[in-house]
Amino acid sequence: MKRLLILVFAMCIGAMQAQDQKEPTYEVEGDLVKATYYHSDGSIYQQGYFKDKKLTGMWTQFDTKGNKVAMGFYKEGKKVGKWFQWNKNILREITYKDSSVSDVNVWKEDVRVASNK
Repeated sequence: MKRLLILVFAMCIGAMQAQDQKEPTYEVEGDLVKATYYHSDGSIYQQGYFKDKKLTGMWTQFDTKGNKVAMGFYKEGKKVGKWFQWNKNILREITYKDSSVSDVNVWKEDVRVASNK
């Protein structure tokens, strides 16, 4: 009986916390639908667009502090072009071609750039 009460209590707490999660929002903008998804604390997690129920255009992902952590483009539901991912002092530039990774560049804060002046 004690285990049952603990289980019920734990499920009630979980249900209350799940209700605090902000639901995604969708806004119609012309022939596109702008989608916004949220972290559990209510800050924006990800924003982007759908067209004909497929990911399209720029999508941006944020951490809980509002810092951009990823950005890239979709066309008809597939990743295309250059995507960028930020992680501490590293920037990854990922190029997609034919919906596959074709090139990756990693930029570190401590890398010095040479110039010919």
